[in-house]
Amino acid sequence: MNISAQKSPERAGLRAWCALAVLGFTAVLVMMNMSILYLALPTISKAMAPSGAQILWIMDAYGLVIAGSLITMGALSDRFGHRRLLLVGSAIFAGASVLAACAPNPSTLIAARSLQGFGAAALAPTSLALIRAIFHEPGQRTLAITIWMVGFLVGGAIGPVIGGLVLTYFAWTAVFLLFVPAMVILICTAPMLIPSQRSCRAAELDFQSALLSILTPPLIVLSIKQTTLSGFDALTVVALLTALFLTAVFFRRQSRLARPFLPLSILHDHTCALLLVGMTLVGATLFGTSLITSQYLQLVFGFTPLKAGMWQLPGATINAVLAVWVSTLTARYRPHVLMAVGTLVALAGPLLLLLGGQDPLVLVAGSAFLLAGLTPFMSLGTGMFLQAVPEGSTGSASAISETSAELGAALGIAVFGSLATSAYRTYMADRLTGDLPDKVFIAALETLAGAISSAEMLPVDQNAVLVSLARVAFSSSLYIHALTLLPVVLSLSLIALTLPGKTQCNRTP
Repeated sequence: MNISAQKSPERAGLRAWCALAVLGFTAVLVMMNMSILYLALPTISKAMAPSGAQILWIMDAYGLVIAGSLITMGALSDRFGHRRLLLVGSAIFAGASVLAACAPNPSTLIAARSLQGFGAAALAPTSLALIRAIFHEPGQRTLAITIWMVGFLVGGAIGPVIGGLVLTYFAWTAVFLLFVPAMVILICTAPMLIPSQRSCRAAELDFQSALLSILTPPLIVLSIKQTTLSGFDALTVVALLTALFLTAVFFRRQSRLARPFLPLSILHDHTCALLLVGMTLVGATLFGTSLITSQYLQLVFGFTPLKAGMWQLPGATINAVLAVWVSTLTARYRPHVLMAVGTLVALAGPLLLLLGGQDPLVLVAGSAFLLAGLTPFMSLGTGMFLQAVPEGSTGSASAISETSAELGAALGIAVFGSLATSAYRTYMADRLTGDLPDKVFIAALETLAGAISSAEMLPVDQNAVLVSLARVAFSSSLYIHALTLLPVVLSLSLIALTLPGKTQCNRTP
C-alpha cells in the first residue's frame, strides 16, 4: 500500500493566504481599470472630443489586447515562471498607466490602453496558476479561487466609485495615475510572499501561435463594429473572413504541436465547451450593460461621476458577497443547478431595464439582477477549469478561462456599444434639423456626450431642445439593449440546463 498516496493534501498557512491577498489585489486592479473608465468616459469625451468609433476603441482596446494576449501569456508563465511573469506584467501595466495619463489625443490614449491590456494579460493566468500551486487542499482551493474572483467583482464595484471620487477633485488623467503606486507595492511584496514556480512540461515558445492569438480578437471585434455602424460592407467581410481563417490556422497548428499553447483536449469536452460559451456570453452581458448604465446615469439623469458610481455600488457589493455564498453551496448542490437558478434570476435584469429609462432606481436594479444572477457562471466555471488540467498547463488553462471572459467583455462593449451608437445615430439623423451649425450637427449626430457638449454653443432655447432630443435618442438605445439581452440570458439558461451533473472536465493531456 502506498502510504504517501493516502495522505491528505497539505493545508495552506498564513503565508499562502497573504499571497492570495496579493493575487486578489491584482484582480481588483485589472477589473478596476476596466470599470473606472465607464464614469471617466464622458469627461474624456469632453476633453479630447473623440469620434464615436474612437470612444468605443478607448473602451475596447484594453479588453481586446487582454483577450488576445492571455493565451500567449499563459504559455509563457508555464515556461518562464508564474511569479516572474506576474512581476513583468505589473511593470508594463505601471508604465502604460503613466502613458495613458499623459496622452495628448485619442489615438495615444488608445495605444496606452492597449499596452495596459498587454500588462494585465500577464496578471490573470499567472494568478490562477499560482493559486493552484499554493493551495493543495480542495476545499481551500475552491475558497481561494472564489475569493480571487471576488477581487474582480470588487474591482468592478469600486472602479466607478473611485473614478467618480477622483473626477470630482482631479482631472481625468488621475484615474490612470492611481495604478502606478499600486503596482509598485505589488512588485515589492510579491517576491516575499509568492513562490517561484515553472513547469518542465510547459509549451514550447511558438511565435506563430502567439501572433495568431493576438491578431484574431481585434479582427472579430472590428467586423462587428463595422456591421453595426456602417453596415455589411467590404471591410466587414474582409475582417470577418480573415479572423475566421486565422482562428482555423491557430487551432490546426495547436493540434500539430507536441506541447501546444492550449491543451486542446479540454476544448473537446462537452462540459468545458459549454462553459466557455457561457462565460463568453456572461462577460459580454455584464460589461455591455455596465457601459450603458454608467453613461445613462451621467448623461441622461445628469448624475455626477461620483453619484453615478455610488448608485451602482450596492448591487456590485451584493454580487461579490453572493459569489462567496455560492461557493459554499457547491457542497450540497451541483454546479449546473446553481448556474441554472442564477440565470433565471438574471432574467429580471433586462425586464427591469425596459422600464428603467425614467427611473434610476429601476435602471440600477436591472443591472444588479444581471450581476447577481450570472455570478455562478464565472465563479464556478473558473474552478471547474482549474480542476480539469494537468499540472504543467495551469497557466495555459487559466488563460482559456480568462480569454473567454475577457473576449466576452470586449465583444459586449463592441456589440452592445455599437448597437447603442447605431440606434442613437438613427434616431438623431431622422430628427436633427438642418439649421444647426455644421460642427454642432456632426457632434450631436456622433454621440450623446458630443451633443451635450456642442449644445453649449447654441442659444438657450436651442440648447435645451437639442439636449432633450439627444437624451431621448439615448433612451431608445437602452430599450434596444434590453431587448437584445433577453435572448442572450435565455441562451445562458439553456446552456446551464444542458450541462451534465459532473463537476470536472476531461483531464486527458
